[in-house]
Amino acid sequence: MSFAPVSALSPLDGRYAGKLAPLRPLMSEQGYMHRRVQVEVAWFIALSDAGFAEFKPLTPGARKYLMGLVSHFSEADALAIKEIEKTTNHDVKAVEYWIKSKFEARPELESAAEFVHFACTSEDINNTSHALQIQAARDQVVLPALDGILATLRKMAGDFAAVPMLSRTHGQTASPTTVGKEIANVAVRLAKAREQIAAVKLMGKMNGAVGNYNAHLAAWPDFDWEAFSRKVVETPAPQGLGLVFQPFSIQIEPHDFMAELFDALARANTILVDFSRDVWGYISLGYFKQRLKAGEIGSSTMPHKVNPIDFENAEGNLGLANALLRHLSEKLPISRWQRDLTDSTVLRNVGVAFGYAVLAYASLATGLGKLELNEAALAEDLDSSWEVLAEPIQTVMRRYGVAGAYEKLKEVTRGQAVTAEALHGLIRSLEIPEAEKERLLAMTPGSYTGKAAELARRVGGGQA
Repeated sequence: MSFAPVSALSPLDGRYAGKLAPLRPLMSEQGYMHRRVQVEVAWFIALSDAGFAEFKPLTPGARKYLMGLVSHFSEADALAIKEIEKTTNHDVKAVEYWIKSKFEARPELESAAEFVHFACTSEDINNTSHALQIQAARDQVVLPALDGILATLRKMAGDFAAVPMLSRTHGQTASPTTVGKEIANVAVRLAKAREQIAAVKLMGKMNGAVGNYNAHLAAWPDFDWEAFSRKVVETPAPQGLGLVFQPFSIQIEPHDFMAELFDALARANTILVDFSRDVWGYISLGYFKQRLKAGEIGSSTMPHKVNPIDFENAEGNLGLANALLRHLSEKLPISRWQRDLTDSTVLRNVGVAFGYAVLAYASLATGLGKLELNEAALAEDLDSSWEVLAEPIQTVMRRYGVAGAYEKLKEVTRGQAVTAEALHGLIRSLEIPEAEKERLLAMTPGSYTGKAAELARRVGGGQA
């Protein structure tokens, strides 16, 4: 049975299906089956090379054929496995039977068919498959999307490094900064979060029903099964799986690395929620304009509106992603005794969590691409906020020992409309060196930005 996108239960497979095409082959049920086939084949071939008299090394032709089952795995193959599952009511066993069905008319493989899934518990296949799915999604989709946003932020930090902007702390006017410096702040935070996502080591275990190689040793008591399993797990694909070996587990891999990864991803998403809200506010203040798109409608009744929908969509989808990621990271490391099935059904939603995150990154990228800086609005805002110069004036007064510097400036500026003329009158009355008076008189809200431009350029140049 097939469904049109308009009838999909999830918007990830409906309204937004086209935006998630790179993720779907990796994190869908078909992607899960594909990885299961990969793990079963890698284990089977490795067993043939283990030196057992009962299972001779496979010929080059057989190896090529088996690797082709992995490299050419298709939707039709996935549907065939689903058909077998209708009888087995067991998804991993269905994969095993499908692989064995591919041995027909191949005597070399048919004679060794019982070594498919040999000594394995379902979780030996599942945990490594999930790790491979997550590895591919992280490295091929999530990190490139974050890198795209980072590249844009760094460019904006450099381009707008010297464009002054009024700060607002607690929503009130505060010491000026630059547009580039505010974007640089986000870029630095996101870069650190990105590296933490990339640094998580993805693990896999292949040690049997409760993690002790019980069945393995029953078959070959003198064989070093732990070393063998480590080799299969850690040897790079296609000969192995290219994961980090997990030596201690119950029936399931503990999923601590998943929790670490999902927490790191949620942290990056939180940074982007913060950024999305700030950009939304800057658009509202008029600091940024948005490029118009022909035919696009901002409001069904107000023709003038160009809504910041990309940043709103990003914020909403980041929230959905984080709700799932946090549940995953809290739930998955918990299992009753040697195992229960609560992790199995939850793990099927990792792709959903990643999907909402990737959808949000796409919205952010689109929104950032529409932004145009409105320097006139920025300058106007600064020019109406001369009170922010109370800080440098009172700091210079304190340098030269003028008593009650803070209190004097507070009396003149707090809660009042402050003009350049009023501040200049105060400066001229100060008992400080004339050169300092001239320096303060030359200062404007737009020039009082400290090292903001230098710091922004450092990020824009890729030095931070």
